[in-house]
Amino acid sequence: MATYPELAAIRLGYGLSAQTPPPAGQDEVLASVKRAVADADGVTMAAVRKGQSRLINLAKKRKNGDKSAPEAIKKQRQSLSLLVLRDTQRRFARAVDDPAGFGERLVQFWADHFTVGGGDVVRRVMVGSHVNEAIRPHIGGRFADLMFAAETHPCMLVYLNQNNSVGPNSQLAKKKKGKNKPGLNENLAREMIELHSLGVGAEYTQKDVRQLAKLLTGLTYSPGHGDNFRAAYAEPGKITVLGQSYRGDGPPKIDDIRAVIEDLSRHPATAQHLSRKLVTHFISDDPPQSLVDRLAGIYADSDGDLSAVNAALADSPELAGHFREKVKQPFEFIVASLRGLGVTGEEIMGLKPKQVRQWLEFPLTGMGQKWGRPAGPDGWPEAADDWITPQGLAARIEWAMNVPQKFRKNLPDPRQFMQTALGETASEPLQWAVPKAETTRDGIAIVLASVDFNRR
Repeated sequence: MATYPELAAIRLGYGLSAQTPPPAGQDEVLASVKRAVADADGVTMAAVRKGQSRLINLAKKRKNGDKSAPEAIKKQRQSLSLLVLRDTQRRFARAVDDPAGFGERLVQFWADHFTVGGGDVVRRVMVGSHVNEAIRPHIGGRFADLMFAAETHPCMLVYLNQNNSVGPNSQLAKKKKGKNKPGLNENLAREMIELHSLGVGAEYTQKDVRQLAKLLTGLTYSPGHGDNFRAAYAEPGKITVLGQSYRGDGPPKIDDIRAVIEDLSRHPATAQHLSRKLVTHFISDDPPQSLVDRLAGIYADSDGDLSAVNAALADSPELAGHFREKVKQPFEFIVASLRGLGVTGEEIMGLKPKQVRQWLEFPLTGMGQKWGRPAGPDGWPEAADDWITPQGLAARIEWAMNVPQKFRKNLPDPRQFMQTALGETASEPLQWAVPKAETTRDGIAIVLASVDFNRR
C-alpha cells in the first residue's frame, strides 16, 4: 500500500524526485500552490504588444518598399519564437523543481480548462502570457477571479474571435453600413457557458448564449491599445442572461462582464462541472460521484474558494482508492521521468534551443500533445485511450530509450532508479523484470515504459 507522501507526489504532483523528498503531508502539498505564482521572467502582454507592434510597423515599411524590412521581420519573428521556447523551458523547469508539484499541476489543469491555442508566433507568445498573467495568480483564489482574468485576457479574445464581435446597436455598428457592418460573434459566450462554467448538460438556451454574446461586446484587443474594453463596440441597454439582467440604462462598462461572471461562477451547475473535471483529471476517468459531490459542496459553501477545494482534493481517500486509474499525459510523463533522473530546473533552463526542441518539444508532439496547440477549445482529452495509442506509446518508448542518457551520461542503476521513481508502488512483475535488463539503458527504459510509471 502506497504511503501518503508517495501518493501525493505521484497523483497530485509530477512524480517522485531524486532531488527532493516527497511531501510529508497535506500542508506541504498545499504550500506548492502558493509557489506556483506568476514568473517574474515569464511572458507578459507588454512584451507581446511591443513585439507585435514592431511587426506591424515593419510590415508597413515592407509594403512601402523598404528593402531592409523583410530581414527585420524575420529577425523579429525569430526573437518571438525564442520567447515561446524559453516559456516552454520554464514550464518544464518549474514542474521538475517543485518538491510537491501540486501547484504546477493545477496551473496545467486550469490552463487547459481555459484553453487557448497558438497559431502564428504572436499567438504562441500570447499563450505564455495567458498562463503567466491570467492563470498562475488565481489558482488558489476565487474561481470568479480566475474566470474573469482568463476570459478577458487578450489571448482568449483573439483565440475565440471576440475581436470580431460588435453589438448590433453599438456606436460602431451604427457608423458602418453594408458589407462592412460588423456582426455578433458567439464563440466566447458559448465556451464560457458550455466549457468554462455550467457545462454542456446544464439548463440554458441558445437565447442565453446570444444574450451573453451581446453582453461581452466591447471586449476586444489590438496591440496599440492597453485597454481591452471599448464601450463603442458594446451593445447598449438591458441584457438578460439566465434570468438575470445586466447593463441597464447606463453606458456599457466592463463591470457588467465581471458581474455576469460572478453569477456564472455561483451557479450550482458550475460547482458540479468544475468538481467533476477536477476529479476526472486527478482521480479517475470514471470519477466517483461521492467525491464530486463533496468538492461541489465545498465550492458552493466557500463561494468558489479554490483553496478550500484544493485542500479537500489533497486530503481525499480516493487518492488511494483509485490509484493508477489515470494515464500520465505526455508533459507529465516527461517531467516525471526527468524528476526520477534527478534533472534540475537549472539544467533545463541551460539547454540550447535545438536541445529543447529535440528532447522536449518534438517528443511531446510525437506522443500526441503538440505543446501550446490543443485541437480545440475543450483542451486535451482525459481518457486513457486517447493517450495510450500505438503511435503515442511508441513515442514514449523511443524517448525512454534515447533521451535519458542525453541528460545523464552516467545513468543510475535501473534498480535504484525504479526505487527513486516509484518508491514502494513498483509492482512485482516490474521488480522482476528490471534486474534482468541487459544494459543500464534498457533497464531505465523498462521502468519508464512500464504501466506502473505511465499510470498515476
